[in-house]
Amino acid sequence: MLTNTIKKLSTTILNNQSDFDTIKNSIDEIHKHYLETTNIAEEGKGMQHMAAVPTASGMALSLNHAAACLLDYRRTAKFLDGMVKLIRQKQQQHPNEIINIFYAGCGPYAPFITLIAPLFKASEVQFTILEINAASIKMAEKLIEKLALTNYVTEYHTADAVTFQIPDAKKYHILFSETLDALLYRESYVPILWNMLPQLSENCAIIPNNVIVQASLTYPQEKGKEAKKEKQAAIILDVREAVKNSNGNKELPDTFPATTINIAGNETYDTMVVDTKVHIHDDIWLHRNESSLSIPLEMKITYPIEAPNVTFFYELKPSVELKLQN
Repeated sequence: MLTNTIKKLSTTILNNQSDFDTIKNSIDEIHKHYLETTNIAEEGKGMQHMAAVPTASGMALSLNHAAACLLDYRRTAKFLDGMVKLIRQKQQQHPNEIINIFYAGCGPYAPFITLIAPLFKASEVQFTILEINAASIKMAEKLIEKLALTNYVTEYHTADAVTFQIPDAKKYHILFSETLDALLYRESYVPILWNMLPQLSENCAIIPNNVIVQASLTYPQEKGKEAKKEKQAAIILDVREAVKNSNGNKELPDTFPATTINIAGNETYDTMVVDTKVHIHDDIWLHRNESSLSIPLEMKITYPIEAPNVTFFYELKPSVELKLQN
C-alpha cells in the first residue's frame, strides 16, 4: 500500500537528518510516487499552472512551482523533522487531546500532511487545509484520497490566507505556513502571520517559528584562508517582532520601519551579505545555502564610498519585497 511506502520513506528521512544522500534518495522516491499518483505532469500543463496567484498582499506559488518545493531537500527534511517533533511536544502538553493543525498554503502535494499523517493515527492529529490556488487544492485532495488519508482532514478551504477568518480558531495547536522565499520576496508569510496570529490561541505554535533577515559585512579575503571573516551589521527584519503590532484590527502597514547601516569608518569591507535565517522549531534552522529559502544576497562594496549609509525597508504594499536605498 502506498501509504505504508510513504510512512517508511518519511521515517527514513527523520532517522537520517545528517545524511544528505539518504534524504535525497528518499525524497526523490516520494516525488516519483506523487508524480504518478497525481498525474501532475499532464494535468499541470498550461500557462495557467505556471503563473503565480496574487493574494491580498504578495503572491502564491503556481501549481508547478509549489510541487517543485518538495525537491528542496534540506528544506523538506528539516520542516518534516520540526513538524513531527512539535506534534509530539503538543501531545505531551495536551494528553488525550487531538492535535489540531491549520495548514495555510499546501500546494498540490500537501507534503506536511501526506508525509506526516501516516506517522500518526487520525485520532491523534487532524488537519485543516487552506490554499488559494484552486488547482493545487484539488490535486492535494486527490493525493490525500489516494493515500487513504481523508480521515485526517477536517476541512478544506479555497481562500486567501492573508484575509481569511479561521472558524473556531482557538482550537488549533499548530499553524503551519511554509509560504516564504529567500529575503521574504513576494510570498505571503508575513501578511499571513499578521492576519492569523491574533486569531489563534497564545499557545498555538507556528512552523516556521520565525524568519530573520540579517545583514553582515565581510572583510577582504586573507591569504591562505578559505572563508572570509564577517561580522553582523544589523537585523533588518525579525518577523515575529514585526507582527506583534497586529492585534487583529490593525491594517497591514505599507512598510515596516527601515534599518540603516553605515559602512564608513576605519575598517575596510569586501561585501555586504543579506541572509534569510529560517527558524523552523527549537534548534532546527535552515542555514545559509542549505535551501532556496536561505540563499544569501551578496553585494560588493567599492571604494571610495560615495554614500556611506545603506537603508533597507520591507515593503508590504503594493508588492511584498525587501528594498534598498543608498
